[in-house]
Amino acid sequence: MWQPITRPLHGVLEAAYIPAIASAPETVGFTEEETATTLCRAIGGMALTSALVTKAEWGAVQVMPYKTHLTMDFVTSAFTLAAPWLFGFSQNTKARNAFVGMGLTGVLVGLLSRPEEMDPAKVRRLRRKADNLPAL
Repeated sequence: MWQPITRPLHGVLEAAYIPAIASAPETVGFTEEETATTLCRAIGGMALTSALVTKAEWGAVQVMPYKTHLTMDFVTSAFTLAAPWLFGFSQNTKARNAFVGMGLTGVLVGLLSRPEEMDPAKVRRLRRKADNLPAL
């Protein structure tokens, strides 16, 4: 039976996706494609920032609603799918296929993710735990 992806699982998948997209030029082998390499770094950085500010279990600074996070993931994934043609590197098979794969993965995870917000009581518990941690 199909089950939607929960918020915590979405966070785990995102934790794998962010470094994968940021390191794709080296791992897939298209570092010569400067535009694609720069876009990978930018998309990875945006995804990391979005993850860190989301009101979810993994958010370090919980200010952005989870539904907004999902919307941003979807828009970024659609942009990633179109990027090879928008930025003129669709002839580079490795870069194009990496972007199509990353975009499809993002769209699929976003569409399968359950969009419910985190329980306010859980937010308060997490905030209390964080307040009790020693300062860095």
